[in-house]
Amino acid sequence: MIVGVPVEIKMDEHRVSVVPGGVEALTQAGHTVLVEEGAGEGSGFPDEQYEAAGAQVVSPAPEVWKRSDLVVKVKEPVEEEWPLIQKDQVIFTYFHFAASEPLTRALMDAGAVAVAYETVQLPNGELPLLTPMSEVAGRLAIVEGAKYLERFYQGRGVLLGGVPGVLPARVVILGGGVVGTNAAKMAAGFGARVTLLDVSLPRLRYLSDVMPANVELLFSNAYNIREQLPSADLLIGGVLLPGKKAPNLVHREDLSGMQPGAVIVDVAVDQGGCVETIRPTTHRDPIYVVDDVIHYGVANMPGSVARTSTLALTNATLPYMKKLADLGWRQACRNDPALRLGVNVAEGEVTYPGVAEAFGLETFPVEKLL
Repeated sequence: MIVGVPVEIKMDEHRVSVVPGGVEALTQAGHTVLVEEGAGEGSGFPDEQYEAAGAQVVSPAPEVWKRSDLVVKVKEPVEEEWPLIQKDQVIFTYFHFAASEPLTRALMDAGAVAVAYETVQLPNGELPLLTPMSEVAGRLAIVEGAKYLERFYQGRGVLLGGVPGVLPARVVILGGGVVGTNAAKMAAGFGARVTLLDVSLPRLRYLSDVMPANVELLFSNAYNIREQLPSADLLIGGVLLPGKKAPNLVHREDLSGMQPGAVIVDVAVDQGGCVETIRPTTHRDPIYVVDDVIHYGVANMPGSVARTSTLALTNATLPYMKKLADLGWRQACRNDPALRLGVNVAEGEVTYPGVAEAFGLETFPVEKLL
């Protein structure tokens, strides 16, 4: 099979979908790998390393798309890439369809097969291809939040860990999944006072065994969230409903109860966000202010630490990538139920219930296409 690796052209996205080691594994399995010229530069992988691993370095981007049976990316195709998508072409990347009806309809119209990293799901509920980037984003959320608490950015001027004689900042985290857990560990490591909310009592019991003493755990409901907001210096949104739009847990009217200069970092922004007033921003223009509260809504946070993120992502995606290349998407999905759950759009139909629900469409069971 011919596997294509285009340059990521989403603004300030420096990751690449396959590292040279992954290319070597694919070419040794008999596949042809086309890497667009310069695709790995943002992550520190020059073209020469890809060529040494057996890839063909080609240019321009349309050549990669035209010749490839399987296109592997990091982020969803942006609008200027939509005309390059071909019928029956398999695209393997983060899509987050539920946050964008135009993207969903573009893939339906193209007749391509969209396999989304974020909905590949193991029987135990684990999301193996979302986990590494959620780990990165959760940790980055604290780093970025700490920065924008500085007075220079109109923040409260609070140091996350405080100093002797001065209390540390209060960090409130919505969601105890991978993002929330990593954010809590990071904030606790800085010495902040952390409150983490989640709706799952078993998850809260587990976290009570593994979290340090400066992390308090609270059952999540609307009342408890509102009660935490007035004392929060930094609010982290880490809620995930796989393949679905994130629920709004903090509403516009709730901001009036927050302290001026408090910071919100909503990691769920690529699924619509769990804060009503959040909207996607970029690394170049990451923040805006609503009702004196700073909002950070960068939708590709891990792109700022591209080398770490690229290596972590390829570690997780390569086994699935090989299955798609070795067997074709139909047989690979017959063999692997987790990968089958990754198919969101195929042959003009929406096959993932959460995406169909977001736009009032009917779900076409992927099993009928296999």
